[in-house]
Amino acid sequence: MESKPSSVSQIQPPTFGNLITVLSIDGGGIRGIIPATILEFLESQLQELDGEEARLADYFDVIAGTSTGGLVTAMLTAPDENNRPLFAAKDIKPFYLENCPNIFPQERGPFCSIAKLFKLVTGPRYDGKYLHKLVKEKLGTTKLSETLTSIVIPTFDIRQLQPTIFSSYEISRDPTMNVQLSDICIGTSAAPTYLPTYYFKNEDKEGNVREFNLTDGGVAANNPTLVAIGEVTKQVCRKNQDFFPIKPMDYGRFLVISIGTGAAKIEQKYTANKAAKWGAINWIHNDDGSTPLISVFSQASADMVDLNLGAVFQALHSEDNYLRIQDDTLTGTLSSVDISTKENLSNLVKVGEELLKKPLSRVNLETGLTEPVKTGGTNAEALKKFAELLSKERKLRQERSPNNKVGNY
Repeated sequence: MESKPSSVSQIQPPTFGNLITVLSIDGGGIRGIIPATILEFLESQLQELDGEEARLADYFDVIAGTSTGGLVTAMLTAPDENNRPLFAAKDIKPFYLENCPNIFPQERGPFCSIAKLFKLVTGPRYDGKYLHKLVKEKLGTTKLSETLTSIVIPTFDIRQLQPTIFSSYEISRDPTMNVQLSDICIGTSAAPTYLPTYYFKNEDKEGNVREFNLTDGGVAANNPTLVAIGEVTKQVCRKNQDFFPIKPMDYGRFLVISIGTGAAKIEQKYTANKAAKWGAINWIHNDDGSTPLISVFSQASADMVDLNLGAVFQALHSEDNYLRIQDDTLTGTLSSVDISTKENLSNLVKVGEELLKKPLSRVNLETGLTEPVKTGGTNAEALKKFAELLSKERKLRQERSPNNKVGNY
C-alpha cells in the first residue's frame, strides 16, 4: 500500500511522557458491536479536545485485540493512502451492521435447528469465505510493520499447541512474523466450531519460511490486556530506549482501557448435575442453542485477566489508571457470537449505548464479581476523564520531543 505523508504527527514514544497507554478489545464475534460503540464515544471525546482529525491510534502506544477485537485493532491502525487510520471509530459499527449477516448467514425454515446440528457434527457452522474476502479487500497487503501504532493480536497455533502472538514489538527479532494484517485477522477470528482454522506461510527477506496453523486467539487470551502489558514489559526489560527510564512492573506508569464484548447474565442455567450427563455434542451445542464449552473457556479467560490486573493495580494504588468496561447482563440471543439477525444486531447497539450510561464498575477481589465504584460516575464520565489524560499525555510528549512536531492539533 503506497502511503502519502500526513500532516498529523504520530504519537511520540513513552520516554517523552509520563505514561504508557494501552487499549485492549476482547473477542466475541458479532458482539464486537459493543466495544465499537464504546470506542466511537471515546474517539469523539478526543476530537472535542483536539480536533476532528484525532484518531485512537494517535493516543495509544499499543492497541491489542483478540478475534473480533483483533479485526477492530487492524481497522483502527492500518494506514490509508494518506497514512491515516483506515477506519475512524465511528465507521466500525456500520461495518459490523452491514457485514455480519453475510459473515454469519442464518439458517431459516422449520428444519434450521437440525441443519445447525448437522453442521456442528460435520464441520464449522460457517465457511468463512465472505469474511476472508472482506478482510483481504479492506486491509490489502498491509503488513504488521506498517500499522500506525504498535499492535498485539493473539492467535493459537494448533500444530505447535501454543499461542502465537503477533506483536509489532517482536518483528525486528523475528522477521517471519511480519505477516499481512489480513492473515492475522483471519487467524485470530477462526473460532472453533464456528469458522475454519487458517493456514498460511510467510517468507522473510532472508528466505526463512514460517508456517502458521491458526485458530481463534480466544483460545489463548480472549481478553488480551495482560498480553499487551506483557509485550510492553518485555521491551522495558530489554532496555528499549523508547521506554527508558521506565522500570519493569511500574504499573503506575500504565494507563489502560480494556473493553469487553459483553457476557451472559449469571442465570445459573448450567449445573454440575445437568452437565454430568453431557457428551461431546452437548458441550458444543446446548438445547438453548449456546455452546457451553466455548462460553466457559472464553469467559474464564477474560475474567481471570480482569481479576489479575484488578489485583495488581489496586495493590499498587494505581486502580484509577485501569478502566475495564464490560456488560455482564446479556441474555438470550444477545449473548451469542453469531446470531446476526437485524433485530439482534440492533439490540447489541443499544447494549453498547446503555453501557455508557451504567456506573463505572471494578472487580471485587474477594468475590471476583464486578461492583459499582462509589462516586465513580458512569462509564461515559470515566471515558471523558481518560480522554483528557490521553490528550495531555500526547501533548506533553510532543513538547518534550526533540522533533517537537505538534501537527494539526
